[in-house]
Amino acid sequence: MNPDEVRDDWAEREGEFSPRYYAHKGPDDTSEALLSAIEFYVGADARVLELGCGSGRHLEHLRRNGFDRLAGVDINDESFDVMAETFPELAETGEFHTGAIEDLLPEFADDAFDAVYSVETLQHVHPDDAWVFEEVVRVAGDLLVSVENEGNGAERGRDGAEVSYVNDEFPLYHRNWKEVFSPLGGVQVVKEPTKRDTIRAFKLS
Repeated sequence: MNPDEVRDDWAEREGEFSPRYYAHKGPDDTSEALLSAIEFYVGADARVLELGCGSGRHLEHLRRNGFDRLAGVDINDESFDVMAETFPELAETGEFHTGAIEDLLPEFADDAFDAVYSVETLQHVHPDDAWVFEEVVRVAGDLLVSVENEGNGAERGRDGAEVSYVNDEFPLYHRNWKEVFSPLGGVQVVKEPTKRDTIRAFKLS
């Protein structure tokens, strides 16, 4: 798949892995891990951006725990209709943008947010669009958190391949995010493997 095909697949996705698919799941252990890291390193008054926020279940967990400067971007415009239905207070109080991160991030100012995080989103960025990781760091003032599948999960990357295909349909690119973000100024302060992903937090210089 080329970069446009990857983006189009997520922009039009319905059913499994769509914004509505995740909405009913609500906050989970990942939500709690994000809360702990962001609260500890930047505090509840932080400006926080989620990349690939979907219907907002992780942002909603932050909101319920005192964060009120929340923003999200998602390529699928259904995300924000579902958010309005499922988490109406979040939809009303947050700042949300529809589009690909490759298009949206360059529009934000340097250090526009105190913390930026992604959950199983950056793993779908095509190698040709890897330049966008510099933009992620540029807009994240103090903290960057990645929760991505690096190939350590039970069903991904066992043969050391750099890419696997979910349901033989769309690509998942396995990267070591320390190797990606350290050269861009990130100092890793958290690494926590889970059954599915690796949680990493980086303080930014």
